[in-house]
Amino acid sequence: MRFTPQFLDELRARLPVSEVVGRRVKLKKAGKEWKGLSPFQQEKSPSFTVNDQKGFYHDFSSGKHGDVISFLMETEGVGFTEAVERLAAMAGMALPAATPDAARHEQRRKTLHDVMELAAKFFADTLASRTGAKARGYLGDRAISPAVQLQFRLGYAPGERFALKEHLGALGVSTEDMVEAGLLVAGEDIPVPYDRFRDRVMFPITDVRGRVIAFGGRALEKDVPAKYLNSPETPLFHKGDNLYNLASARQAAHNGSPLIVVEGYVDVIAMVTAGFGGAVAPLGTALTENQLALLWKMADEPILCFDGDRAGQKAAFRAADLALPGLLPGKSLRFALLPEGQDPDDLARSGGRAAIEEVISAARGLADMLWSREIEGGSFATPERRAALEARIGELASGIRDEVVRRYYRQDLAERLRRTFAPDQARGFHARGNFRGAGESGRRFAPRGTFTPGPAGRAGFGGGRGQGASASPTIDRGPYQAASSQLANSPIMRSQRSAMSRREALILQSLINHPWLLHDHLEQVAALELAHPEANKLRAGIIAAFANDHHHSPDVGEQAEKMRADLEARGLIDILQRVERSITTSAVWGSKPGAAREDVLATWQQLIVLHQKTHALLRERKDAELALGEELSESNLAWLKDVSARLDSLDGTEALIEGFGELSGRFRQSV
Repeated sequence: MRFTPQFLDELRARLPVSEVVGRRVKLKKAGKEWKGLSPFQQEKSPSFTVNDQKGFYHDFSSGKHGDVISFLMETEGVGFTEAVERLAAMAGMALPAATPDAARHEQRRKTLHDVMELAAKFFADTLASRTGAKARGYLGDRAISPAVQLQFRLGYAPGERFALKEHLGALGVSTEDMVEAGLLVAGEDIPVPYDRFRDRVMFPITDVRGRVIAFGGRALEKDVPAKYLNSPETPLFHKGDNLYNLASARQAAHNGSPLIVVEGYVDVIAMVTAGFGGAVAPLGTALTENQLALLWKMADEPILCFDGDRAGQKAAFRAADLALPGLLPGKSLRFALLPEGQDPDDLARSGGRAAIEEVISAARGLADMLWSREIEGGSFATPERRAALEARIGELASGIRDEVVRRYYRQDLAERLRRTFAPDQARGFHARGNFRGAGESGRRFAPRGTFTPGPAGRAGFGGGRGQGASASPTIDRGPYQAASSQLANSPIMRSQRSAMSRREALILQSLINHPWLLHDHLEQVAALELAHPEANKLRAGIIAAFANDHHHSPDVGEQAEKMRADLEARGLIDILQRVERSITTSAVWGSKPGAAREDVLATWQQLIVLHQKTHALLRERKDAELALGEELSESNLAWLKDVSARLDSLDGTEALIEGFGELSGRFRQSV
């Protein structure tokens, strides 16, 4: 839609800047101007001014300056056309139509918007009525509260064939309008059009301005052919051009919330309820180019959050391929893969915001995802196979249209190839020539996250002893089998990870048997770096169970019993059993049920200190390995040897925790 200069001038004249700005900023009169705090950044003294006579605002703190149109674009995150449309509605001005046909189409769309609004109200009212009891039960089982149902305008379509049709007909809506809006099923072979949505929980889909344009319906019966049914293509709705929760997410993203793409309606609702207002979902299809363009208008690096199973990984790879040609400087994607078997709704209910934040914080870049896909499970034992890999990633980079981004992708992927398949000497360990990368004991030092031969013909990812070793996978690999730190730590490798480390298992066992520890150590527990994914999953379950008030029981044994029952109810029984199997000694009295409070605290403090020191040393060792890989010097080798020796020494102190337990009867039981 085009707006003439005359129309825009009249719009500005009708709306004083102070009236538009005053809806968002508290203004005070200061002579001929108005003053207030900046809406663009935090400040204590007002430096934001508005001048109605000159028709502009100026923010001295950020340097931003403009009129009512630019103010709406800056503060609401909307485009020029939408800003003008909103202001015209505020001023009571009719929008100009470019042609008579355009005017007719605009009026037709307005009529259909009214029809969809009436349908949304009917569905919402039905959900709240006696007829909607079954649907309310389903939503209650999904932990969607009545307040959240109202927030998302959820509804229920009755099972009758003509319920909506008769309701809208009584309000004067024609059958033709209902068919065109996608609310009725019609056709040459259907003598009487009937309701498209029947016996379904209804999710209204809105456009970028928050107007209802379509519906998604979730069946309540199991034998229905389509569990989810969306509106068909209509003059209002093109499913490849829209996203669920688009209007609210755009505002949240504009206000600084991460923009997160999940797979379904309930996942979006769970994310928003957990505090991630920038959550959206495609509408029953894989991500499209137009949806990707929408995402990039709202955020530079949207996060795609997929299920951690094979299907989720394939969806992530498809999205990566879709995005690659359109990458621009600063515009990319990040990928967060959930624990296998869990979707965002499961994760939000079991672990809350902390569990989701943990997944989001581990999101990987687009280049990482593509590299992992190309080398996943591949054997590159021959020069021809390595050449084929190089050709494939070269084709990937060539598909990027932007010249600058294409150049950097070529550099990045070439560097990954070099690091993975470089000769041993360049990589800084067990070279055939002069530098063997070994200390006096003959032990070889391999940069963590790189391929290194192991005993008895096995191969694994370098990680040293102790915590690092237990957190790294060990896989049968031949020469030139690709193994990067990104791949080693990715969900792709989770099924091949080694057992949970003894110390992590002891920490978790202490919390399960003594939930009262969480009273004073909750933040410490939430911040712990846990290497094993199942340890993270169990930690989230423990925190969620603690939040269920199990710790209020005065009896310590009863606390532990309720904690275990809660964890079993959350489906964590297998992980609980693996925790028990990971504890290979029975001498750690302080983690056991019935231990004296003093012994529990002494054991806990020792476990946490050892754990934190280990992770600090592992980070230092990574720095030392990187330094040695860049420069093969005696000083860098000495640094790596020193860090490794300190890690070995720290491993030796592990046995100290076995000395606690006198108050718990350790010596009496030993005798």
